[in-house]
Amino acid sequence: MIKRELKVNLKSFLIWIIILMSIFGIVFIMYPSIMNSENIKDMEELIKVFPEEMLKMFNMDITSISSAFGWLKTEGFVLILLITGMYSSILGSNILLKEENDRTIEYLYAKPISRNKIITSKILVGIFYIILMILLILLFNLVGLSLIEKIDLKLFLLLSISPILICIPIFFISMFISCFFNKTKKVLGVSIGIVFISYFLMILSNLNDKSEFFKYFSIYSLGDPRNIILNNNIPILNIIICVFVSLIFIFGIYKIYNRKELV
Repeated sequence: MIKRELKVNLKSFLIWIIILMSIFGIVFIMYPSIMNSENIKDMEELIKVFPEEMLKMFNMDITSISSAFGWLKTEGFVLILLITGMYSSILGSNILLKEENDRTIEYLYAKPISRNKIITSKILVGIFYIILMILLILLFNLVGLSLIEKIDLKLFLLLSISPILICIPIFFISMFISCFFNKTKKVLGVSIGIVFISYFLMILSNLNDKSEFFKYFSIYSLGDPRNIILNNNIPILNIIICVFVSLIFIFGIYKIYNRKELV
């Protein structure tokens, strides 16, 4: 069952990882030649006219984009968080529901496979692909950056693994929501919406003290790159919350899916 799931989800995984690596590969090739001393000075002057809120959105108020690693800490990790979050939400939305959507659930029931076994295999495969994607991006970026400049290795590693705290809960939330639907198209928009709304709430929470409470409603706050850059660590509480939220939705997935009338 797990081998089948790995094979079925491999194509989409490769597409997403190739897109991400292509983006960062282009940056690592072009950035050193673009960012000469004159361009850096012009860029810094341009950034000064940006509103403070916009700078905070991309962490440009606490880090410089004069280097590739600086860009990675700003716009680069925005891309990583959004793309890995979208991948996790789409994977969670489809991984259970596609069996009903494609009518392959009848094939699975023709074999001595319980619903719990179906759920477990899909959960394991989903976690595997999410963690593999994040680790491959980490290795690709580490090699690319090491070839062109020196980096703060600890900060880089903390930033690179932080998406796990976001993507795993998003995967389980999307998977749980899919248990209430019979068609992938219906749940896909909801899951992607959760990603963008959650990211937007994290951005709002970082703008000022009055809006800080929005972080309590955002999954993205568990791996907020701004807090990692400022504190150079990942709070243990965030890891605990990630595990707790994931376990709650895993329990819900087993309970709801076992009661669901499958088409």
